Amino acid sequence: MRILVTGGAGFIGSHFVKRLVRGGDEVVVLDKLTYSGNPANLADVDHTFFQGDIADPSAVAEAADGCEAIVNFAAETHVDRSILAAGDFIQTDVYGTHVLLEYVREHGIRLVYVSTDEVYGDVPSGVHSTEEDRLHPSSPYSASKAGGDLQVIAYVRTYGVDGLITRGANTYGPNQYPEKLIPLFTTNALDGEPLPVYGDGKQVREWLHAEDHGAGIDRVLRQGRAGEVYNIGGEPHENLELTTRILELTGADKSLVRHVDDRPGHDRRYSLDDSKLRGLGWSPEHSLEDGLAETVAWYRDNRAWWEPLKSGEYRAYYEQQYAERLG
Repeated sequence: MRILVTGGAGFIGSHFVKRLVRGGDEVVVLDKLTYSGNPANLADVDHTFFQGDIADPSAVAEAADGCEAIVNFAAETHVDRSILAAGDFIQTDVYGTHVLLEYVREHGIRLVYVSTDEVYGDVPSGVHSTEEDRLHPSSPYSASKAGGDLQVIAYVRTYGVDGLITRGANTYGPNQYPEKLIPLFTTNALDGEPLPVYGDGKQVREWLHAEDHGAGIDRVLRQGRAGEVYNIGGEPHENLELTTRILELTGADKSLVRHVDDRPGHDRRYSLDDSKLRGLGWSPEHSLEDGLAETVAWYRDNRAWWEPLKSGEYRAYYEQQYAERLG
């Protein structure tokens, strides 16, 4: 297939591009190259690249020309940033999705919209979110992603668009921009800097390796039914437990852990029922124990990749987000 991957220079998107290329697909990447988009993520990967915004119809039309499917990773994705400035999230995650839907409506090709478990909102203990559950987002980020979800569902029903949705768990692995929990805590621990744990650290997240996430999306792309939603689950652990594992793997001292004021509207727990996707033959291949060890080792061995990122724009954001919390 000839496939357009939007946001393909980002973290999960670049892992997915590499998977497609290994499988023999012809890949086109459209990426705006904002702070988290990194061309180095696609070094030595055979693909065609366009720099552009999914909210720009002409950029989408140029990149998607001749493609048989679009897989949309392009999004503003960080909850903390959405709390500071929600407008960019609405523009990309909502309006950008509309632009993609208009293109696939006109050209009759498939769209896989990559969403998140956060659209379900806080899940009580013992409950697992199914694809039929109502959406109850808590942050500007998850609300913007839910807006994209609802547009896809509406375009399928109203126009017969060949659209599908995946809702994945918290994803980790090499090449992740160092603002999310695992790369942030890993790189801070390697540098002897504080690890800012929100609240009591008892929030539960499911953790999904980027390769397993990509495999799930690939399965949906090729075997999923139009109009369907597919959860892609991970392995549940408390944030504080994950923090302890990172300390052990980096050899850092536990005194680096700093409990700071929690983020507003912070969901306590996510949990996905992914039996629908497993019914298509998907299952994860990475345990968190092995995957986290591999990821920490990658950051230890690839300082040249992440050290330049933790300056400039990142440093300004970090100070805005954590300076007061850390005192």
